[in-house]
Amino acid sequence: MKNVPRVVAKLLETTTDALLIVNSSGEIVFVNSVASRLFGYTSDELIGEAIEVLIPHSLCKRHERDRQRYRGAPHSRPLVSGLSLQGQRKNGEIFDAEVSLTPVDNDGEALVASIVRDTSQGDESEAYFRHLLKAAPDAMIIVDENGLIAIANDQSERMFGYPHDDLIGKSIETLLPTSVRERHVNHRNRFLRDPRLRPMGSGMELYARRADGFEFPVEISLSPIESASGKFVSSVIRDVTERREMERDLIAARQEAERAHKANTAFLAAASHDLRQPVQALSLLTGALQRTVKDELALEMIDSQMHSLDAMTNLLNSLLDISRLDSGAIKPEIEEFPLQRLIDRLAAEFTRQARQKGLTFIATPSTAIVRSDPNLLGEIVQNFVSNAVRYTNVGEVQLDCRVDGTDLLVDVIDSGIGIAPEHYDDIFREFHQLRVDAPSNEGFGLGLAIVRRLADLLGHAVSVTSEQGVGSRFSVRVPLASNASSGESGNHRDADDGQAPPSRALVMLIEDDRRVSAAWSMLLRAEGYRVVEVDSAGAAEKVAAELDETPALIISDYHLLHETTGVQAVGAVRKIFATELPAIIVSGDTSKVVDDARSISNSVLLSKPVNTDALLDLARQVVHSGRVSAD
Repeated sequence: MKNVPRVVAKLLETTTDALLIVNSSGEIVFVNSVASRLFGYTSDELIGEAIEVLIPHSLCKRHERDRQRYRGAPHSRPLVSGLSLQGQRKNGEIFDAEVSLTPVDNDGEALVASIVRDTSQGDESEAYFRHLLKAAPDAMIIVDENGLIAIANDQSERMFGYPHDDLIGKSIETLLPTSVRERHVNHRNRFLRDPRLRPMGSGMELYARRADGFEFPVEISLSPIESASGKFVSSVIRDVTERREMERDLIAARQEAERAHKANTAFLAAASHDLRQPVQALSLLTGALQRTVKDELALEMIDSQMHSLDAMTNLLNSLLDISRLDSGAIKPEIEEFPLQRLIDRLAAEFTRQARQKGLTFIATPSTAIVRSDPNLLGEIVQNFVSNAVRYTNVGEVQLDCRVDGTDLLVDVIDSGIGIAPEHYDDIFREFHQLRVDAPSNEGFGLGLAIVRRLADLLGHAVSVTSEQGVGSRFSVRVPLASNASSGESGNHRDADDGQAPPSRALVMLIEDDRRVSAAWSMLLRAEGYRVVEVDSAGAAEKVAAELDETPALIISDYHLLHETTGVQAVGAVRKIFATELPAIIVSGDTSKVVDDARSISNSVLLSKPVNTDALLDLARQVVHSGRVSAD
């Protein structure tokens, strides 16, 4: 009785039928006393033996094949008369039998319980068989080889709305829609020529027809039956109307979600452009005022305005980034690139900011080649550095990296206020900020929430170690490229190279929004540049053809008039002067349509609103060198 619980075995002994339980290998694991007497064996003689020991030798191979097929699609089979089944006793005597099969799951082990009845003495089991049919949970119909209904259970009567006597002897096509009846006759005949088990839910769109003419979706399993009186087909029929309605509801809900997602994506694209445009104009005008106003009180007011503008810009960028990440609008574009590109950009952005706060910003160079999305990784590290500068009042902020096996750990280390260990998880939640004793608590608690989402999107691990009053280390683990170098540091290069402002260099400005164009022009002229303004790719080409001087730099918005782009405008101007003029392309659009701006050489794509100090630093370097080195 192995594999059968003792209490279950005792219960099975009480049945008046011969009962055997077989495992998935066809070995007998349980027989009751009735089965022992029926076959003439003791239970100890049968336990562990193959079930084929109880079958006539001439039928053993076929039975093995049938057993393997049944194991692939186990299903309950009631006791049925006339299936030409036979058993063999220990003394060699062969007898006709009825056999029922019931699959049983025993703690993950697949077993089959069989009830065996000797029908050689004329035992009539029709009443018992009909009792089993009546107890079946699904409609069951058995059809002869002429397609006439021989047996139907009570569930069939309820499902199709026919009295029992009206079903018996009726063609099975009566229960099908009129449009498929003729075709079904051919299907039925083909099935009888090559009968095989067809399980429930085979993916076919099937419909049945009730007595009142109503058609409804069904699933049907078919099992061929061989008997002495001919071929039969047993059908189990299930009404799946409710499930189909649920599926339709799910499809409708998914389509609605997809429409909402598209609308949200369109809104984010519009918000990214339309909200950033006025902020960009205000930032440029404030930067221009800062360079032209001499009155100390006015300069103090401008500094305060710039501070508020930066806060608004950071909040706008963070909210849009959170929305885009949650909507799935951001898809990483993995590539191999030198980490030094990212280090140079962050050094240029934060060296002056840290200096204004009295801090030292150290960006240690690296020769490592990493595999990631350069823009998304840059946003992670940028948030780390921004937080480090914000929460450090004395000392330094350091951007460093170290090799750990096949990965590179990019670290941002500060000498700031530190974080208690119990807050390590909290700081990555939205709108969570550290409580600090400071006159101005900058930030909105979104930076590290964005970091967590970006890191999950890229599959990069982020971590933090900290000590209150000493400082913190934020790290992101990035895979090294297959041809990556050791990542060891070289000599530090200060991003602020002390270059003097340009001497009346010519800048071609391509911008279709007049207010933003005017703000750009005022900022550039306040810095000492000469500016020629155009509003489209076509206009840029015409004006460039009339210029007597080659521009030192092209600054262009991405989306221009007449459905042209900054990429097209830069290409047209470069063609006129037959040289690869350096270009800065700016855009408030964060969708994939601007990706082609990243691919053109000697150029850089910046997102609005652009930091005016960083922009002018970049423009100064480009005008002096003729090359765009920042990414």
